[in-house]
Amino acid sequence: MDKKEMEKLLQQVASGETKVDEALLKLKEAPYEDMGFAKPDFHRGLRQGAAEVIYGAGKTPQQVLDITNKLREHGQKTVLITRMKEEAATLLKINIEDFEYDPLSHIGIVGELPEKDGKGKIVVATGGTSDIPVAEEAAKTAEVYGNEVVRLYDVGVAGLHRLLGHMDEIMSARVIIAIAGMEGALASVIGGLADCPVIGVPTSVGYGASFNGVSALLSMLNSCASGVSVVNIDNGFGAGYLASMINHIE
Repeated sequence: MDKKEMEKLLQQVASGETKVDEALLKLKEAPYEDMGFAKPDFHRGLRQGAAEVIYGAGKTPQQVLDITNKLREHGQKTVLITRMKEEAATLLKINIEDFEYDPLSHIGIVGELPEKDGKGKIVVATGGTSDIPVAEEAAKTAEVYGNEVVRLYDVGVAGLHRLLGHMDEIMSARVIIAIAGMEGALASVIGGLADCPVIGVPTSVGYGASFNGVSALLSMLNSCASGVSVVNIDNGFGAGYLASMINHIE
């Protein structure tokens, strides 16, 4: 149960549509269940406004399937699975009818995407095509949480005119996620153009001296543009989640 469902339940009690005992039964549900190998959090949506997410890396296909089924049994309508292995995706395709998998971003989604209720648009921009897997993790995460996403891919500083050709999208965004490897300059450039929060995502794309994303990370952390925050290397999920929180602020 998430916050919206809780509000609806309380309104039904107030109007007499639902009996107090029935509502109490729903509220008594345990906040988590010990499955031995996992303790899925059923009340996360109620506490934080966003339901439990499954981090697929390091989990067996069967564990991913069992946790997914447990979350759905407790009313979670949409389940997001990040860093999902192909083997796990194959197993879920066999067992879950409404499951979709994106092999590029390694994102799995069970259930339908919710209605878009974000206040504005989230722009996801990448420096290059090689950054798209991380960008899609961010974009799909934001969509799972009810946001409209605009994708601007391959608009890096090596050809700045490509970015400047999208000024309408940049200036109308409520949040921008700037994703880049190499020297990670995209976040600073966008931060100097936009009037909204910019979330920088350094990627591990680049040659030897990029140190698997450390160079881009340090560049973004040292951005001279105001309003730029930074998440960890390749953390598209974290950026998409944070952007969604910002986009749902009244």
